[in-house]
Amino acid sequence: MSWQQLVTIALAAVSFAAVPAAIAAPTQGTLETGTIDTKLVPSPAKFTVLLPPGYASAKGPFPLVLFLHGGEGDNGFLSLFKPAIEKAWADGDIPPSVFVTPDAQRSLYMDYRDGSQSWDSYIVSELIPYIRAHYKVSRDRSETVATGASMGGLGSLSLGFRHPDVFGGVAALEAGIEPGLSFYDLKRRNHVQRNDAFFKERFGDPVDDDWFKQFNPASLAITNRSKILGSNLQIYVDVGDQDMFYLDEGVEFLHRVLWDHRIPHEYRQVHGADHLGRSLPPRFIDGFHFLRDHVLVPLPPDTSPGLLRGRAMTDMMKKAAGVSDSDPRPPLPPTDKPLSSHPSTEDRE
Repeated sequence: MSWQQLVTIALAAVSFAAVPAAIAAPTQGTLETGTIDTKLVPSPAKFTVLLPPGYASAKGPFPLVLFLHGGEGDNGFLSLFKPAIEKAWADGDIPPSVFVTPDAQRSLYMDYRDGSQSWDSYIVSELIPYIRAHYKVSRDRSETVATGASMGGLGSLSLGFRHPDVFGGVAALEAGIEPGLSFYDLKRRNHVQRNDAFFKERFGDPVDDDWFKQFNPASLAITNRSKILGSNLQIYVDVGDQDMFYLDEGVEFLHRVLWDHRIPHEYRQVHGADHLGRSLPPRFIDGFHFLRDHVLVPLPPDTSPGLLRGRAMTDMMKKAAGVSDSDPRPPLPPTDKPLSSHPSTEDRE
């Protein structure tokens, strides 16, 4: 058994253990497994669907949640998480939705450079249309989201950033991404679980750096910035600061790219959290909350009187100081050397 399979099983087992043993029947969903004949990936391509309570008698449509497995997991990942999702439904953490997990092997949810496997294309052009045609799910991007952990977090980001016209939001936990905009920026410590042969099989031999950038979330955030902003894609990223694979370095780098390019997002670095363990179930719930509040059942604008008064007063102060929210965001000062002890004339004023 590979380390990736251990990651998948342990992650699911922790989440399962966090759910009460007995869950009332009305909260239970229904699992179905199917296949799709396709030329884009190894065929037949398997998937598992979790239908919410009351699905059979409801008219729908329900939101569609693409729930992506990690590493060398498969579509069975969804059945392992069934109790945790049922509890999330019962607690109102996420509205009744149709969850779908494809068996994507260890593909990184990408199209291979040599054309032998095209997982991104399969998910967007075949899997999602198939689910929409055969299940009572919405065809609206505002009710279509992606989430997952580890490789599933990478897949959520890559799919969302490449296809913001398809997805309304993504929630990526401990995404399996590296800190760099180019394949040749990567350090060995940031991909100890992926050897040279792994990269060559997916990105070409030698590795095609341009192809790497087409599926690297940090690079995609820059090249697809206008589409991401224009679609109002909602983005949530999370990572533990003790991640055993140093994924906190890659996720922190992505956060800084999003910050520098003014792409709105929510970022959480969870203190003391590792890639597995007791922190993961509540982190999944936090991701569900984000998707619920910002995409599936968006909260209304905050019109609290105190906030509106404070905003009006602050806007007047900004105007008097010649400061505008539309001004370009200045770069943050370096952190590797002391700041100048002589503030600029502007700062002194």
